[in-house]
Amino acid sequence: MTEQHILLIEDEAPIRQMIRLTLEQAQYRISEAADASAGYQQALTLKPDLILLDWMLPDMSGPELLRRLRDDPQAHRIPVIMLTARGEEQDVIRGLDAGADDYLAKPVSLKLLRARIKAQLRRIERYTDHSADSNHRLITHCMTLDLHAQEVIVNQQRFALGSSEFKVLQFVIRHPGRIFSRAQLLDSIWGQNSFIEERTVDVHVMRLRKQLKQYGLEQCIQTVRGRGYRFSEQACKDSVT
Repeated sequence: MTEQHILLIEDEAPIRQMIRLTLEQAQYRISEAADASAGYQQALTLKPDLILLDWMLPDMSGPELLRRLRDDPQAHRIPVIMLTARGEEQDVIRGLDAGADDYLAKPVSLKLLRARIKAQLRRIERYTDHSADSNHRLITHCMTLDLHAQEVIVNQQRFALGSSEFKVLQFVIRHPGRIFSRAQLLDSIWGQNSFIEERTVDVHVMRLRKQLKQYGLEQCIQTVRGRGYRFSEQACKDSVT
């Protein structure tokens, strides 16, 4: 099995050393960066399997760096777990809204960190698709999902989604018309052993709709009051008529 590669972007050397030793014992390959600029360049050149990103960095905040990564086609697919001493609800939402896939408060439990990393990497493996067409695409009336590039194609225009938003869209498109609760989406997309809270689903759906809105497709992801979310084929058809 190929050794999985993690990029740790953290300015405090003792924390980097502690995390590095723990993850190397778990058979991960670790690269380190002490600031956002170095971390950004390493993310683009090394293309790690996962990034651990500190919120407070000397040259740029973690959320700001994360937004840059999500906007870059070379790095937007890499899952990111944020590490931060800021544990208030609004900070958690801000981190998720910037594109984080998960969030851990400091002081970090190393056992929990390993579990979160394993869950994120397992989710990526689980969503390596083998059931789409020969071009690895999912096709609807209004859009096509390129599963290899993790991009959405609308009217021959391509745009990228964050990793979590893409997984949500991919999942509901595979089950058109079916209503999924937040808990069901968490279990189906992130796994039953996920530590992610249900409100995270709302954040990802909100971000997904915001990007689809640019193409008039936000109504394809519908909220069913008191029950959850669904992909509407009819709304998809209506958007192209």
